[in-house]
Amino acid sequence: MNKTAIALDFKSATLHTLRAVLHTADTVSLIAALNQRMQEAGSFYEHESVVLDATGLTESPNWAALVAAMRAARLHPIGIQADPALQDDAWHTAALAPLELSAQRVAASAAAAAQAAPAEHGKAGSTGKSARAQPADNPLSGETRIVRQPLRSGQRIYARGCDLIVLGMVSQGAEVIADGHIHVYGPLRGKAMAGARGNEQAMILTTHFEPELLAIAGVYRVFETQASDPLYKRGARIELEGETLRIRALTS
Repeated sequence: MNKTAIALDFKSATLHTLRAVLHTADTVSLIAALNQRMQEAGSFYEHESVVLDATGLTESPNWAALVAAMRAARLHPIGIQADPALQDDAWHTAALAPLELSAQRVAASAAAAAQAAPAEHGKAGSTGKSARAQPADNPLSGETRIVRQPLRSGQRIYARGCDLIVLGMVSQGAEVIADGHIHVYGPLRGKAMAGARGNEQAMILTTHFEPELLAIAGVYRVFETQASDPLYKRGARIELEGETLRIRALTS
């Protein structure tokens, strides 16, 4: 046996996580906003690691209560970024490590109430954004995942590292997720999330527009009603422009 072998080593890593930007120290408001966002987004954020960004706060919320609420929502808070003046034993009691995140686009996420981003075809629902603590270096494999059967409520398909094509209906309550583009050749009535690892060039295309939720690179919009939208039940192309999801006719 080689006695000089190292049993454990440390190496650098890119952290892929959500950033929850806190805009208030009121714990009740934070938990209410968290629950609303998780209800809107369904399982989109479930089981994600989260860093709490409290750099805009001058006082602390109840960290233990906020962390408990996040865990109850199937999120995994792992650390916090805040002014050193806010650092206290409550961080450690709540199992939060102090972290320093790189400068990037700051957006509202599951733990904060965000300003609604404008939609190109009016206010059919609510909008929001998530933010990644570090853009993931995850190039697409060049392959495409093809699903040939309709997706029923409760089914979830994730095309990791590639585009996704669905040859049929995505029912209400079903979810399709891809690191690249999403093509739905049939009614899109559930949730579609393209560019899941931060690809802002990803698109969602469908021949029959009736979604519950759309997201590209973490910027999402919830559709409470679509009947008034001029593209309702028509072909649509969804792209991300800045912080806004733009919805256009598929042929334009």
